[in-house]
Amino acid sequence: MISFDYSPAQKFVSNEEVSAIEPFVTTAAKLLESRTGPGHDFLGWLDLPVKYDRAEFRRIKAAAKRIRKQSEVLVVVGIGGSYLGAKAGLEFCQPTPAVPIRSGRKKHFDIVFAGTNLSDDYHNQVLEAIGDRDFSINVISKSGTTTEPAIAFRIFKQKLEEKYGKAGAGQRIYATTDKARGALKTLADREGYETFVVPDDVGGRFSVLTAVGLLPLAAAGIDVDALLRGAADARLAYKKPFAENACYQYAALRNILRNKGKEIEILANYEPRCHYIAEWWKQLYGESEGKDGKGIFPASVGFTADLHSMGQYIQDGRRTIFETVLEIERPQTELLVPKTEDDLDGLNYLAGKSLDFVNKKAAEGTRMAHIDGGVPNLTIRIPEASPYYLGQLFFSLKKPVL
Repeated sequence: MISFDYSPAQKFVSNEEVSAIEPFVTTAAKLLESRTGPGHDFLGWLDLPVKYDRAEFRRIKAAAKRIRKQSEVLVVVGIGGSYLGAKAGLEFCQPTPAVPIRSGRKKHFDIVFAGTNLSDDYHNQVLEAIGDRDFSINVISKSGTTTEPAIAFRIFKQKLEEKYGKAGAGQRIYATTDKARGALKTLADREGYETFVVPDDVGGRFSVLTAVGLLPLAAAGIDVDALLRGAADARLAYKKPFAENACYQYAALRNILRNKGKEIEILANYEPRCHYIAEWWKQLYGESEGKDGKGIFPASVGFTADLHSMGQYIQDGRRTIFETVLEIERPQTELLVPKTEDDLDGLNYLAGKSLDFVNKKAAEGTRMAHIDGGVPNLTIRIPEASPYYLGQLFFSLKKPVL
C-alpha cells in the first residue's frame, strides 16, 4: 500500500498535538462518509472504485481498442479536471521520452492534448505533429461551452472532417459529457458520436476514475482494471481508524501545520514522471480549499532540478512553507554511474551505484537540510510506478480534502 510518514515533522509537531486533533479529523471523516455535510451532492467519487457503470466500463475498453486500431494519434480535448488526471496518469505510467525519436519501423500510438490553452503556436504544433497520420478525438466537457476546449474542438473537428468527411469523422469522435443535456451532448446525439458520461455527483477535479480519465488511459494501453483495483483497495484501507489511516493522518498534519502558520504546501518529487501528478494535485487542493479567504496554497517542485533554482528560497526564505515529498520506492529500470580514469569531477566514489541510489541520497540530504532550515517534511511513499499504485494514489490524495 501507499504509505504516509510524518516522522520527519516531529521536530515541529508533537504527539500530543496529533492526539488532540484526531477527534476533529474523525468527525470530519464521518461527515464525509455519511454524505450529510456541505457539498454532499458531489461525493460520488467516494464509491467510484466499486460502484461504477460496468456496461460503460466495457464500452470504454472497447472504444480504446477501436481508437488504437483506427488511429495513430488520439487528441484529447479538455481543460482542468477534464485533462489533468489523464495527463498525470499517462506521464506516471508511460513518461514522454526526453527525445521522442520515431524509428519508422514500428507504428507508434500517441496521445496529445488540446484545449488546455488559447495559444496559436501550441495548437499549430499539435496539428503539425499529427500531420498525415490517422487520428481520433476524445472531447471532454460537461457543458461543451468552456471557451478553450470548445475552440480547440472546432479546430480539430474541422481537420477530421476535411480528412475523412463528415460521416467518417463522426466515427472518430468520442464525447465525454453530461448524460442528458448541454451543447456537447446535443451535438453528439445529432452527429452520432459515441458518448460517455461525466456523472452528476462527481466534480471535474475528482473525475479521473470516470470515463474522463479512463478512456484516454485505456487508449494509451494502461491497465485500467488494475487502476480501479488499486483505488478500490485504497478505499477500504482509508476507512480504517485514525492510527492506521494514512489519509486521515495526512489531513491532520496539514491542519496542524496550517495552524502554526505554514500556509504553503510544496509537493516535491524526485521523479519527472510525477510532474503532472503535482499539477493534478494543485487543482484538486487549490480548487477544493481555496474558498472564503481560507486554504493552504498548493505549490510544487521537481527535485533535484529545482534544488538549483527554488532550493535557496525553500532553505532560507519565509518560514511559511512545509513540504510533502512523493517518493517512488522501486524504479522500473536501473542505470549505473560509470567510472572514469582521471576522476576530474571527483565522483568516482559513486561509480557502480545506480542513479536511484544517488537520487535517494540526495532526497535524504535535502530533507535533513530543509528540516534544519525550519521546513517541516512529510512523505508519501509509493511502492512503484504502476497502474495499480496510480489508482491508490489518485484515491488517497482525494480523501484528505476534508
